[in-house]
Amino acid sequence: MNEATMLIAVIKRMLKAQGLTYGDVARALGLSEASIKRCFASGRMTVDRLAQVSALLGMTLAELAQEAANTVPALSGLSRAQEAQLVADRKLLLVAICALNHWSVEEVVASYRMTRAECLKRLLVLERMGLLALLPGDRIRLRVMRDFQWLPDGPIRAFFLQEGLADFLDSRFDAQGQALEFAHAMLTDLALAQLQQELRRLRARLAQWHEESRAAPPAQRHGVGMLLAVREWEPASFAQWRQPAPAACATVRRLTGS
Repeated sequence: MNEATMLIAVIKRMLKAQGLTYGDVARALGLSEASIKRCFASGRMTVDRLAQVSALLGMTLAELAQEAANTVPALSGLSRAQEAQLVADRKLLLVAICALNHWSVEEVVASYRMTRAECLKRLLVLERMGLLALLPGDRIRLRVMRDFQWLPDGPIRAFFLQEGLADFLDSRFDAQGQALEFAHAMLTDLALAQLQQELRRLRARLAQWHEESRAAPPAQRHGVGMLLAVREWEPASFAQWRQPAPAACATVRRLTGS
């Protein structure tokens, strides 16, 4: 649903809530009721008419637009089919990642071999997915929650593991702004749960810093990847020397003394 359609839907809902009819709108705008019905049916209404309808509802146009924006639920993630659609079209995936990082159309076209038409075509696909809204002037408004994330076992995660992980780790991580830390520990279940909670907090902080950095000029913002991973693990080269687990019957004999 595009911005104009959302505005019309909100207007219809608010007209009904206030007991106003198309006839009331027609009289307020100095038009025929048939003309008003055509405007609502087509979803085409000038800014001046929208402002007049807003006034009839006792609102400003800005307040009406905000009301429309509030009716669109923010996404916390995409479906498996939608993620697969992104992976199947690498330019679509590229535009999605750029949009999620608050790039403008101009920045995408200036940075990658992609025409404006190609970029806009893919932004319209992302709009149909509900990921964003394409506003007048080709401005992009995201419709995602701050903690938006890809499916844990979905196509995007699989794409990263298959094609991106080796490339991401192909670095000495000794340049400015780079870091690689690896540690091993023996933890209780409680300590492990606390560690996982700390990792979730760090991811949330990354999302917060991402939002706070939006106000900075593009030249002062850097695309950063952060990999967080925890699991019970022993290197395979160590595991090959593990003592075989004793048979169950032998264990019983030792415990009973028989």
